[in-house]
Amino acid sequence: MIKNIISLALLLISVFLSFKHGWDTFTIKDNPESAKMMADLGIPQTIVPFLGIFMFVVGLLVLFPKTFFIGNLLNAMSIVAIMALALRAGNITMTLMEIPFLIMPLLMIWLKYPFKN
Repeated sequence: MIKNIISLALLLISVFLSFKHGWDTFTIKDNPESAKMMADLGIPQTIVPFLGIFMFVVGLLVLFPKTFFIGNLLNAMSIVAIMALALRAGNITMTLMEIPFLIMPLLMIWLKYPFKN
């Protein structure tokens, strides 16, 4: 029972963060700090809308039991990619801040989908 509650809480947090990050990439012109961070990571402006779509898709994939694993896997891979770009840019602080967000999808995979019989 506790496992399902923790899994459900992580699921809701993960979906919220995916949708929030997806929305933030579409409204990047309103947030100059995010635009600067993307530029520092070496992400061109032409790629940003695709990242937003990708984050919305990841959020949707995590919601359904049949695509739960692949959604979490894609989420973890995107976080590792951000960490690698941050390391390449020499931003160790950002890399360290991403570690808890990397643990979350891996923990969700281990806990499994909360509503599965």
